[in-house]
Amino acid sequence: MMMSKAAFGIDIGGTTIKCGLFSEDGTLLKKKIIPTRTEDDGSHILEDIRDCILEVLDEEKLDKQDLIGAGLGVPGSVTNDSIVNKCINLGWGVLNVSETMSALLEIPKEKICIGNDANMAALGEYWKGSGKDYNSLMFITIGTGIGGGLIMDGKPVNGANGAAGEIGHLPIVTDLRRFCACGKIGCLEQVASANGMVKEAHTYIDLETQRRKRSMQPDEQIYNGPRKEDLATSEDVFDLAAAGSALGFTVVEKMCIYMAKALACVACVVDPECFIIGGGVAGQGEDLLDRIRHYYKTLAFHPSIETPILPASLGNDAGMYGAVKLVLDKA
Repeated sequence: MMMSKAAFGIDIGGTTIKCGLFSEDGTLLKKKIIPTRTEDDGSHILEDIRDCILEVLDEEKLDKQDLIGAGLGVPGSVTNDSIVNKCINLGWGVLNVSETMSALLEIPKEKICIGNDANMAALGEYWKGSGKDYNSLMFITIGTGIGGGLIMDGKPVNGANGAAGEIGHLPIVTDLRRFCACGKIGCLEQVASANGMVKEAHTYIDLETQRRKRSMQPDEQIYNGPRKEDLATSEDVFDLAAAGSALGFTVVEKMCIYMAKALACVACVVDPECFIIGGGVAGQGEDLLDRIRHYYKTLAFHPSIETPILPASLGNDAGMYGAVKLVLDKA
């Protein structure tokens, strides 16, 4: 393959790093996936990315002067001046990724762009995915946790502290006693993420078991319902609901209600043109989205009731597209 200019979009995850080579018009030409080495406080991650970039350039017979730049999406807060304010999953503290990466690649730091991974996925969906017909959107990714990215007037919104769009930590769940990974109680993520749904199911099982043990009715003293060991993933919970289990139905409905409540809160603050939902849990498809849409219409402020709630379309590549979009916009 021969080309004159190219750029990289890189999505750094806790397990793997996706490195995409793009043409100037945003066409994905090549993708490589490398492991995320989080040992030694993540000190090898940027070196590994450099090695991957140089390897791809060599394979495609490109020189560094042919490189428009590289965009990196990182799983943490990023300020407007590209300072990464801790990436717990990577082992990073406060780090100037642009300066470090430019030194490793020996290119000007102006050619390195940094963004929060959820914001990059949002930007990717805005540019090449389900949001391409809109000028503003809120992107929500529902997986192990819940991430969010906000696009307004075609640009990602970071916020003063790099925390804009962190919808998973809206403190809107009022009946919880367990702590979220962020240290708070009552975050949306605790009931609407994959891990949150499993923990909710386990909590209901514990409560029902305790209730029956306290019961004076002999036929209620033994719990014969779903077992915690059979509910290890959110998929197990959805399957339970589909089979007619009251426990499964309760957990799924609670997830949908609180997700709709969160979207209604976002609509009251920023009023995006659409919501886009992606991530592993969203793989449940239109049935799940229809439930969220139903509750959203009952909770949203009336001017925003008809805001579309759409499925994401770029899958796991959205973050790469968004990261390279930063670079191409800057070039």
